[in-house]
Amino acid sequence: MSNVKNITVLGATGTIGVNTLDIIARHPERFRAYALTANTRFEPLLEQCRRFCPRYAVLLDESAAARLESSLREEGSETEVMCGLDALERVSSLPEVDIVMAAIVGAAGLRPSLAAAQAGKRVLLANKETLVMSGALFMEAVRQNGATLLPIDSEHNAIFQCLPRDFSGAFAPSGITKILLTASGGPFRNFTLEQLTHVTPQQALNHPNWVMGPKITIDSATLMNKGLEVVEAHWLFGATSEQIEVVIHPQSVIHSMVQYNDGSVLAELGNPDMRTPIAHALGWPERIESGVAPLDVFAAGRLDFERPDTMRFPCLRLAFEALVQGGSAPTVLNAANEVAVQAFLNATISFPDIPRLIESVLGDVGMRPVHQLRDVIEADTAARAAAQDWLARKARC
Repeated sequence: MSNVKNITVLGATGTIGVNTLDIIARHPERFRAYALTANTRFEPLLEQCRRFCPRYAVLLDESAAARLESSLREEGSETEVMCGLDALERVSSLPEVDIVMAAIVGAAGLRPSLAAAQAGKRVLLANKETLVMSGALFMEAVRQNGATLLPIDSEHNAIFQCLPRDFSGAFAPSGITKILLTASGGPFRNFTLEQLTHVTPQQALNHPNWVMGPKITIDSATLMNKGLEVVEAHWLFGATSEQIEVVIHPQSVIHSMVQYNDGSVLAELGNPDMRTPIAHALGWPERIESGVAPLDVFAAGRLDFERPDTMRFPCLRLAFEALVQGGSAPTVLNAANEVAVQAFLNATISFPDIPRLIESVLGDVGMRPVHQLRDVIEADTAARAAAQDWLARKARC
């Protein structure tokens, strides 16, 4: 058992977490689910504890943790139940943990992801907000503590696979000229501005290709998901905003591309299934079986490409602008977006109101320098307060 890698899965009950556990179950000789965490979803986490028998289980919600502990105690389980953000940081940095899957959606994933990096773990980063909010701080923690950072977003994982093995973060010496981030375009790719004003949350949650959680699915519909990935690519690969281009690719067969100075463009292709990048990162540098069927290129038939329309989908433009502005601007962008998406899901605002709220908050809060985690938290708090003020003003109109 000494060769078995212990894994902490942050966000075990979400889409990425469930797919990670699927890969772990396929390779019991390689991996053990050592700690599983969730926010409030007591019942799914209970079922996962019954199946995988982790050493630790963590819930952020106190009452949910109490219910989980009671149920596991009655069943004679040896899993220790903990509660709260400090517990998330603890299971992310335990000495016996080898790998941390950072799959908590949104700003809530920042502190445990950072704790994993500071503890020198292999961090499988599915939480793009960590880099959007605190890219410089997080990457410095990775470097200083000898952590290994592997991207899980299908796009960034594809880019990683298309880079030279000796890539050091410098484009020119590696012959790289551009990163091409592909995007499906979401369910409203061909909608007019008028049609977008009538979009409902139920329509927006119906992604044409991928199965994801509600927040990420809405981000995909607005193209904010791609905007956040632009910022993430900047930090992961040392790319400037001019070296990153977004390409609408409706089939979601090509997951991203890297362009080289000799005219070559390398692409990673596959069926749209998150188990592929998860298995790649878990097994790296080896290749391991993922359960994903090989791509049938004949069935795929055709591959289409379009330029994104930032008039209809201004969230992408706002993300590029925040990246160029730097400092706390990406943190503000992310916080305002989280508030806006939740308001849309609650049917409080319309689909086009999402970028309107974000742009207003970016203008109101402005950019501040970021030197430490406190600066990130303060910018996040200020942005959320400004977003709530915007919602309150709108409600009065």
